[in-house]
Amino acid sequence: MSENGLSAGKLEDYSVDQLAGALVLIMGAIGSLLLVIWQSKCHCKMNLCYLFQCERRPPNEEEMKGLQAQAKDLKDKANKNDKKQNKILTKEDDILEKEDILLKEMVKSVDLEVGDETSGGTPLIKSRQSLDETRQSLDETLVPTPKKL
Repeated sequence: MSENGLSAGKLEDYSVDQLAGALVLIMGAIGSLLLVIWQSKCHCKMNLCYLFQCERRPPNEEEMKGLQAQAKDLKDKANKNDKKQNKILTKEDDILEKEDILLKEMVKSVDLEVGDETSGGTPLIKSRQSLDETRQSLDETLVPTPKKL
């Protein structure tokens, strides 16, 4: 204790990772402040600890015209890419629609061949034996086998 009854406050013991976190927060705050100043449109000079000095001036009329032309070119290029992408997407949609139609037609034809009674077709295959006969006849029509003499 001190002579007049007041004691000095004691800081808690902090770890290295807490110190590093505090330094990162402080450096981030300073960096974001510098970023705001740098991106402003006003004339300013910065002196950072006598190590780094820079000057920021707003763009003049010639630079502004060049920047506007660059912005217009980028916008035109983006619109051109969007048009190409939209054209590709519409072609893909058309192809997918055609495939859906073909698949539906194939499913209908298979339903009619098998004779699914729920689809309104008449059953063509009544037993396992007739199924085997049908498969054999299909195999013969699709891949002709040599006949015996």
